[in-house]
Amino acid sequence: MITGHSITILHVDDDPDFADMTKAFLERKNNRFTVKTVRSADEGMEYLADTAVDCVISDYDMPQQNGIEFLRETRDTFPDIPFILYTGKGSEEVASEAIAAGATDYFQKESGTDQYTVLANRIETFVEQRRTHQQQQQQLDAIETAREGIAILDEDGYYIYANEACAEVYRTTPDELIGKHWTTFYPEDEAGYVHTEILSSVEEDGYWRGKTTGRRVDGTTFTQDCAMAATEEDTIICTVQDISDQIESAKQLNRYRTLVEAIEDPVYVLNEEGQFEFVNESFVETFGYEFDEILGNDVSIIKDETATEQGLANLGRILSSDGPDSIYFETEIQQKSGEGIPCEDHMAVLPYEGETFNGSVGILRDISERKQREQALQRRNRRLDEFASVVSHDLRNPLNVAEGNLELLRKTCASDRIDNIEHALTRMNNLIEDLLQLARADDQVNNTEAIDLVDLSTDCWQTVKTADATLRGQIDRSVQADRSRLAQLLENLFRNAIEHGGQHVTITVGESADGFYVEDNGPGIPEDERGAVFEAGYTTTQDGTGFGLSIVNQVVEAHGWNIQVTESSAGGARFEITGVKCDVD
Repeated sequence: MITGHSITILHVDDDPDFADMTKAFLERKNNRFTVKTVRSADEGMEYLADTAVDCVISDYDMPQQNGIEFLRETRDTFPDIPFILYTGKGSEEVASEAIAAGATDYFQKESGTDQYTVLANRIETFVEQRRTHQQQQQQLDAIETAREGIAILDEDGYYIYANEACAEVYRTTPDELIGKHWTTFYPEDEAGYVHTEILSSVEEDGYWRGKTTGRRVDGTTFTQDCAMAATEEDTIICTVQDISDQIESAKQLNRYRTLVEAIEDPVYVLNEEGQFEFVNESFVETFGYEFDEILGNDVSIIKDETATEQGLANLGRILSSDGPDSIYFETEIQQKSGEGIPCEDHMAVLPYEGETFNGSVGILRDISERKQREQALQRRNRRLDEFASVVSHDLRNPLNVAEGNLELLRKTCASDRIDNIEHALTRMNNLIEDLLQLARADDQVNNTEAIDLVDLSTDCWQTVKTADATLRGQIDRSVQADRSRLAQLLENLFRNAIEHGGQHVTITVGESADGFYVEDNGPGIPEDERGAVFEAGYTTTQDGTGFGLSIVNQVVEAHGWNIQVTESSAGGARFEITGVKCDVD
């Protein structure tokens, strides 16, 4: 019996003197009792609605509502509270009606004080019985709802109880389990082991726990974590849990751990609070910390406030309803020495269901060398900009002055050397134009459009000094390209063909399987020189700048195309541009 807890009693009686006397005697008989007296059933219901009560005592003969009517109303709301009908005007009929209505006991008022001793004992007994039952029910509910399978075997090994979780382990129901022998749920060889080894251990030691092989009702087997304990009633309480998934998860975890440790880049896992749960060997080697210095610590140990806020902002983007699965971003990681390392952080969140965030995972890559290359490239680009400015302004201005003076000289002097000077100045202008194109050209093409190659070839032909050369178009398609950059390519290929093939050369623009070509019927390019034609400064003519084909190659690379030099069908040079996205007209 449970003892020691206080007991609250509600006494409903329209006789205040008797109610007060009952209260005094009951509280004197048992110091655990606290008695509250009210004079009507309505007052009693109001008190029950607001206060936890362990037992109700009620008179029968009361105005407006008698004790049995009050009992029925109480039972509607409090079906298991002990209710004693305590009356001085009772009869067998009233007693029978009270019991039928759900009274716990019927007690008739008598003279003398002994009745209070009996009443106090009954109250205590009924309350403790109710509390014991509630506790047992709570324990049973806990067993029924437990995630672990729980069952009871009788002395002959038959199931006499099983909860839902136990039945689910064997893919059946509790009703189907009860009455079956335990050997039904083990393979034959395993059943022999359980009988000779495990049950013998339970009989000798009273307890056994370990792993066994279970068998489901469909015949499939699985690994189970099992515990058995003997009771004084010669029954065995069993707990069982299917750990097949846990074993497989452990195997996968070991595989993943091996894989992660093999990754040369630092890898980390943060919990939902932003604390490190895992880092690989590369992480501690790169940043100079020991494992115990990192694990359990906040991410701020390796990031300053700005970098920490940046990481949280990117995590918020991933967790947003329309966010990406992962994010790449640049950040700075603080080594234990205090030195910052520029890193690229590839962050994602751990799998989760519903709205419960489980944490994040990421791979850090040291991008110090890349940053150095980017800085070197920026310095080179600045120098190129400065160079282009010098070429465009500081060289062109003197050339313009020279050309102007040459024009004045031509009017005052008739010398054959004037044409030589003009030719030299023209070549210098061509060099400046080609150098500016090389210096200012972007390495990538961002915006492309569908371009008709025949139309663009015709337009470019008009801008080139073609003399008596001929252009032929054998192409019926458009290409996706940057118009101005493609025009640079065509113009330089046309100039190259005319410079090397002569004024009467025929140039053809045609289509190939995945691109187009430009070829001529000139002398062609020797096979041993074809690998060098795209190098800046390469030329075989006295007047050539050596930059035209370098510009062509730059345009090809910016588009992500490929270019190859071969021999044309007429024996001249053929430039094949492939990897081009084409649209058939």
